[in-house]
Amino acid sequence: MEVDLIFKIAGVGIIVSILNILLKKAERDEQAMMITIAGLVIVLILVINQVSELFETIKSSFGF
Repeated sequence: MEVDLIFKIAGVGIIVSILNILLKKAERDEQAMMITIAGLVIVLILVINQVSELFETIKSSFGF
């Protein structure tokens, strides 16, 4: 696993949390929830790509 991935996930988390706080202060809870869900989806896409690469590496290592 690359350190770059950890920094990307942390960056998304920081941006989402700041936007969430700002939107909740403005009493826009629905938009805050949508931002949180969007951040979660972005992080899941990043992780799924890495898991896919892991399976491809394992598959090529064992010659499947």
